[in-house]
Amino acid sequence: MKYMIILYGNQELWNSFPPEQWAETIAEFDAFNNRHFQTGELLGAYGMADAKEAKKVRVRDGAPVVTDGPYLETKEYLASWYLIDVPTEARALAIAAEIPSASLADVEVWPITHEAAKP
Repeated sequence: MKYMIILYGNQELWNSFPPEQWAETIAEFDAFNNRHFQTGELLGAYGMADAKEAKKVRVRDGAPVVTDGPYLETKEYLASWYLIDVPTEARALAIAAEIPSASLADVEVWPITHEAAKP
């Protein structure tokens, strides 16, 4: 079954890391990614841009309207997400616990219950 693992954060948090600690953290994430890519359990790992770069799209009167956004009411926002495919929820939770930042911030694990069929 597939699961999405979600990490939250913000630029202020990332800027709080001293450069040497930031490099070490990135190396830990690279090692985590490589380890789970090799097992075939990690399908993808994605880091998001800062929230100020996000856009909001609406369709009004049949035409798309693009504005800056989102307008978050929280300090932390979706920072990264992983797509994994594992046989059990227990394995998904074990992988989530291995994420290097799990000791600093919450990590969410969401089962994926529907996947669009490829044409």
